[in-house]
Amino acid sequence: MKKKADDADEMRAEYDFSGGVRGKYAERYAKGTNVVLLDPDVAEVFRDQASVNRALRALAGIIREQQVPELV
Repeated sequence: MKKKADDADEMRAEYDFSGGVRGKYAERYAKGTNVVLLDPDVAEVFRDQASVNRALRALAGIIREQQVPELV
């Protein structure tokens, strides 16, 4: 049984957005976000954002030290 086009535009009675705030996260979204999904074995080692950032900063420092200035 196909739905009518009119039915698709109607809000169900159980949906209540009366307490919602329009654009609540718009500013944060506009600034951008980087979501990275870790593989399960990596996630076991890095349990939070801070530990991932510490490891990546350490790795970035090593990479910077290894780069030849003329090539950067």
